[in-house]
Amino acid sequence: MKQALSIQLKQQILTVCHEKVATQIAQLEAELKSLGESAASDTKSSMGDKYETSREMINLEKGKIAGQLANATKMRSILKGIDAGKTFSTCEMGALVQTNQGFYLLAAAIGQVAVEGVNCFVISPGSPIGQQLMGKVAGDTFKLGPREIELVAVV
Repeated sequence: MKQALSIQLKQQILTVCHEKVATQIAQLEAELKSLGESAASDTKSSMGDKYETSREMINLEKGKIAGQLANATKMRSILKGIDAGKTFSTCEMGALVQTNQGFYLLAAAIGQVAVEGVNCFVISPGSPIGQQLMGKVAGDTFKLGPREIELVAVV
């Protein structure tokens, strides 16, 4: 690994996560607003079935986006609950973990983020690898599929 584990790296990763989730929330809110305006401007024509189908499609899309927005809002609240300055000796919520396979931040299921040349997977403790990491300390190993993964450090 090019970069060693540090509080600064964890803080930078969390900052990127906050920005990513805030951008996602803003985009979803804009889509909902646009769909609401589209539904309001859709006037009933003599082709009633077409109108009803169009409104139903808009409502389905609004429901899908509302679900994504609820998920993103939940991720934001999980991130807000993490103290970026806190260090850990065991893997738990908010810990940044370096393994021989890469970096992981136990937080919300955000996915891969890159900070200063370091790729970090921001994962939920409930994910398969998150469950394997929970409670482990540096030096521990676990199997994930055919691979043996060793924990190098925890911050």
